[in-house]
Amino acid sequence: MNSTETAERSSHLVCDPEELRSLFLFEKLTDEQLALLCADGRIEIVEPGLVFREGDPATCFYVMIEGEVQLTKLSGGAEIETTRTDYRGAYAGAWTAYLGDKVDQNYTGSMYVTRRSRFFVLDAGAFAQLMHDWFPMAVHLLEGAFFGARKSSERIAERERLLALGSLSAGLTHELNNPAAAAVRATSGLRDRIAGMRHKLAMMAQGKFDTASLQVLVRLQEEAAAQVAKAPELTTLEASEREDILSEWLEDHGIDDGWNLAPNFVQAGFDVDWLERVSATLEDCPEQVFQGAIRWLNYTIETELLMNEIADSTTRISTLIGAAKQYSQMDRAPFQVVDIHELLDSTLVMLSRKIGDGVKVVKEYDRTLPEVPCYAAELNQVWTNLIDNAVYAMNGQGTLTIRTRHENDCAVVEIDDTGPGVPADVRSRIFEPFFTTKPVGEGTGLGLDISFRIVVNKHHGDIRLDSEPGNTRFTVWLPLHRPEDMAESGDRSEADAGDQQ
Repeated sequence: MNSTETAERSSHLVCDPEELRSLFLFEKLTDEQLALLCADGRIEIVEPGLVFREGDPATCFYVMIEGEVQLTKLSGGAEIETTRTDYRGAYAGAWTAYLGDKVDQNYTGSMYVTRRSRFFVLDAGAFAQLMHDWFPMAVHLLEGAFFGARKSSERIAERERLLALGSLSAGLTHELNNPAAAAVRATSGLRDRIAGMRHKLAMMAQGKFDTASLQVLVRLQEEAAAQVAKAPELTTLEASEREDILSEWLEDHGIDDGWNLAPNFVQAGFDVDWLERVSATLEDCPEQVFQGAIRWLNYTIETELLMNEIADSTTRISTLIGAAKQYSQMDRAPFQVVDIHELLDSTLVMLSRKIGDGVKVVKEYDRTLPEVPCYAAELNQVWTNLIDNAVYAMNGQGTLTIRTRHENDCAVVEIDDTGPGVPADVRSRIFEPFFTTKPVGEGTGLGLDISFRIVVNKHHGDIRLDSEPGNTRFTVWLPLHRPEDMAESGDRSEADAGDQQ
């Protein structure tokens, strides 16, 4: 380097108060304040490349004097450019240092220099002290605005979660009530049928049955019970035709209310041939005994059908409770490695009443997708917000498609709806807190903001919106690896959970 270049470089490293005054950030400072800035700060020439990386401790506040900077944010494991500027006075770095340890003091993005640039650099501690000394009122106002907005957001988010929980609880109660009521009805009916069987058995015992006929009848009863479990599925037309045929046969053989018995025999999968076998077995018995035997077999079939109904109802209740536990992550550590499809399915179960019959749910799951390290309960909140918004947008009529796939070491979840779409002029604001496209009183505008913070800030993933009429898609990327800060907080949560047991 020759003497001219050395002199030029040295002059560029001198902090000139008047040069600082030419930057919009410092133009209103006094001579004394500018002199103090120069004393506490320094001038640096930075060659093209990385200046600081997102997530690292925020140690310096940078103000560009000349050059060009590029600011980026991590999204789905990739760096996305957010700003590129050569504007004199552009600043970045530890600009929230004056808030102290009340907030996380790490760089919120990365900064690169695209060409040789010159900066005024101030250490974070010095910047915080100068702000408190020179602008105490401004610092108080900024603190109030920052923490007030955060507290307000947290309280409204808590209220929204409580409202969502209330809605989900009402839906779950409704879903549980149906199978529970069905089980109660079936139990009551079962008691009546068993009482009827005892009565008919007593009547049959008084008839003239020989041992061989009674043994055949008992075998037919066992056959009837077994047949119920493997009865074929019939269309409404097929069932109606078979009921007419059996009803006529029963009436022809002296059963007065055959029309009332025929549906049970058809539902169990029996036909005229089977009834002919029963008739042949009892052909030498009095008509009263024959009628009693037919009704006894009918009670057997009804009993099996009712027990199946009770089993189906209690299984449904158990499934709903299991889905509720999966959704709430009850008795589980906050940080887990889970099958993402289990979280999606439990959310669909919890929202089934809100989804309704008018929305067709299509699942296109990639079952080869590896398990995902995540805060499962919080991801369920994301799925709830996205699915709820999709159903609302479709006004209860349309197709909801949930798709999963593997992409670039990320698990990808897509939630599509066939609603009218999000207007182009508001798409860029869709993740802003308190912004909502719903009418006043129907949304707080925090659902997507909360979802964004859970996915991006807490899981280091990404969430994006693509929308056109008839096809609105939210896509969520979740890293399949376990970031270090997630691992540490997850380990702390698991240790805390272990200490409490």
